[in-house]
Amino acid sequence: MTLRIGIAGLGTVGGGVVKLLAVQAELIAARAGQSITVTAVSARSRKDRGFSLEGLTWHDNPVALATDPNVDVVVEMIGGSEGPAKDLAEAAIAAAKSFVTANKALIAIHGAALAAAAESAGLVIAYEAAVAGGIPAIKVLREGLAANQVSRVAGILNGTCNYILTTMRAEGRDFGEVLADAQGLGYAEADPSFDVDGIDAAHKLAILAGLAFGAKIDFADLHIEGIRRISDLDISFAQELGYSIKLLGIAERTGAGISLRVHPAMVPLSKPLATVDGVFNAVQFEGDFSGPVFLRGRGAGEGPTASAVVADLIDIARGVRIPVWGQAAATLSAATIIPISAHEGAYFLRLMVTDQPGVMADVAAILRDHGISLESMLQHGRKPGEAVPIVLVTHETNEAEVSAALLRIAALPSVLEAPALIRIEA
Repeated sequence: MTLRIGIAGLGTVGGGVVKLLAVQAELIAARAGQSITVTAVSARSRKDRGFSLEGLTWHDNPVALATDPNVDVVVEMIGGSEGPAKDLAEAAIAAAKSFVTANKALIAIHGAALAAAAESAGLVIAYEAAVAGGIPAIKVLREGLAANQVSRVAGILNGTCNYILTTMRAEGRDFGEVLADAQGLGYAEADPSFDVDGIDAAHKLAILAGLAFGAKIDFADLHIEGIRRISDLDISFAQELGYSIKLLGIAERTGAGISLRVHPAMVPLSKPLATVDGVFNAVQFEGDFSGPVFLRGRGAGEGPTASAVVADLIDIARGVRIPVWGQAAATLSAATIIPISAHEGAYFLRLMVTDQPGVMADVAAILRDHGISLESMLQHGRKPGEAVPIVLVTHETNEAEVSAALLRIAALPSVLEAPALIRIEA
């Protein structure tokens, strides 16, 4: 027996899948119970990609893979939540073919609707590669923790941002310089917005939250911040205070609802997430019976992501039929979202002020008015009449009050730029 695969998109990941299936053919057949073979492909051009396409059917239109009689499973590596990727997913389901993807945007935005259509047709939608590359985050959450109520998901979900923040810390350089290097090394795109503005991590968090909480997640409900405003000064102060700055995706379920947020965070150096550097990703789950579960590995790249795609194909070859969201789509609950303004926690605040008498008295009065107390304050040296940074670390407080206080503080004549705010994660 042979499971015949049609692949749309022959970039880094799609090409990696073709090569992996060829190199590991004997091992995969033994583990899948049948051989898994690529029979058809579609891509933007027929350029040489370093592997042979001889004997494969070529389709200029990727949607044609869905109706190719020699294709049993469609694999989508195009990317994007709309256009050809979405069209191909819908066409595959309409043609009664299971669908495998690494497309986090597609699943985050349209996953609930696609799941309902696939399940009604008895088909599989698999997307292990959409979150954290080679880390089996979806399988652990959907299968390994199936008996648990998961209360919290937190992770470093974007390797580009993690590389930039790690390099800024290690080399004492600013964001712009390190971003340019990351682009030169191929870790960041020419337009890095998707990564550095937190959108990529947010797509992955939306998927994890839907799985963890059995809820329909509207992507528009996520609070999303990127790392553009993180300075080398912030990173230096963070180290002095015993923290590492990471871009985190955090989803929490409480009695009041679900909190969904992506933002830079101060992580204590004693915590596992603080030790995850470079292009690596990590995910931590909190299950009521399992306790904390921590996963770390490469979150992107040809090998790790292709490995995750092929793991999904092996499951399909074995006849594994797990609901897209770990439970029937019809049983997913509506999510009550807790807004970021209701967040409770400690905060790192950095002010750039003119070094003159009375500045801290004015700032302290505003904080007092909003019920915000301080755990510590840092100021290095004196520069009378010049700009100096002052760092304030608050006790646990309310985000709405902090935001209101910072608006007033920013309006003080002695404050020279918008204050920086970074949430502290215990």
